[in-house]
Amino acid sequence: MKLRIVTPTRTVLETDAVRVVAESDRGSFGLLPRHQDWVAPLVPGILTWEDPDGEERYAAVDRGTLLKCGDRVSVAVGEAVPGEDLARLQETVRERFEQLDDRERRTRSALARLEARFLRGLVEVGGGDASD
Repeated sequence: MKLRIVTPTRTVLETDAVRVVAESDRGSFGLLPRHQDWVAPLVPGILTWEDPDGEERYAAVDRGTLLKCGDRVSVAVGEAVPGEDLARLQETVRERFEQLDDRERRTRSALARLEARFLRGLVEVGGGDASD
């Protein structure tokens, strides 16, 4: 299979793979060349693939999408960091990608509160009666 990992700004990796293992919100899953086509949302974690020489390779990946179509596996994520040190990559996931998720949740929560205040203000200014 051809494995390609891309972010919004660059292609991080293009390589051959005989097996790919990724993690979705429903757990880990593996893909082999003859598996049917597949699409899955990815959560921050470690993407693993086996190269044609039988070596396992790794990349820390942010939230994104994986698409297997024929002999191609395309991974589109917010950020990806390939590497050989699995412990360091797991630390990258914890420090960079999971913290981003926490920030996104806090930002969304703050925006929801601002939106609610704004809408309450509109109702107060308008007198709360749509018949005026």
